[in-house]
Amino acid sequence: MAGHSQFKNIMHRKGKQDSVRSKMFSKLAREITVAAKGGLPDPSMNARLRLAIQNAKAQSMPKDNIERAIKKASGADSENYDEVRYEGYGPGGVAVIVEALTDNRNRTASNVRSTFTKAGGALGETGSVSFSFDRVGEITYKLSVGNDDKVMEAAIEAGAEDVSTDEEGHTIICGFEDIGEVSKALEATLGEAETVKAIWRAQNTVPVDEEKAQSLMKLIDTLEDDDDVQNVYTNFEVSDEVMAKLSA
Repeated sequence: MAGHSQFKNIMHRKGKQDSVRSKMFSKLAREITVAAKGGLPDPSMNARLRLAIQNAKAQSMPKDNIERAIKKASGADSENYDEVRYEGYGPGGVAVIVEALTDNRNRTASNVRSTFTKAGGALGETGSVSFSFDRVGEITYKLSVGNDDKVMEAAIEAGAEDVSTDEEGHTIICGFEDIGEVSKALEATLGEAETVKAIWRAQNTVPVDEEKAQSLMKLIDTLEDDDDVQNVYTNFEVSDEVMAKLSA
């Protein structure tokens, strides 16, 4: 198992559900506001906004929250958020990419650097680890949309590059520049996706033991708990045995 997605459910089960949900809605709202501010407030004319709203709906974000986030983009008191990427190494030499939307670069940089240091890692320069990742599009569907063959056929027809299925659902990978086109083609055959987003996918993974995995889990959890941090990507890999222990 590679990346940190397998830890999501563990962290959420162990965390306070209401707090996690509230923080998630805040981050989704920030992405909607930035998308609306960067283009037209009409999702039919703004691809990024359309995807942001789609992802918010997939997480059951209330319609009022979505509309409020869009209106906030054109309000007189709207904040200006900068998109910032931080790169560094965590315990065990694991590469970590952190994406943030912030209205105060100094605050966010200080918080991220401190989190890396406390975890026994180190923040590096931009580009220090991203060269070992690919920027791709990720489109996910629930298992209920169809079996593996149906999803594979739809993905091939849509121009996707890769498809994988597990107990969480179907994950379709496409070129970063093709996200809009591929997701639109898939929607015609499979319906609306659960999520559509650009991600950093590791080219190779670094195996870690239980102790390192726990430290990485804490690092990721602390980073994602920061209001300014939108996404965290890593290149670690854990065995099924370690995963079972962490899930216990």
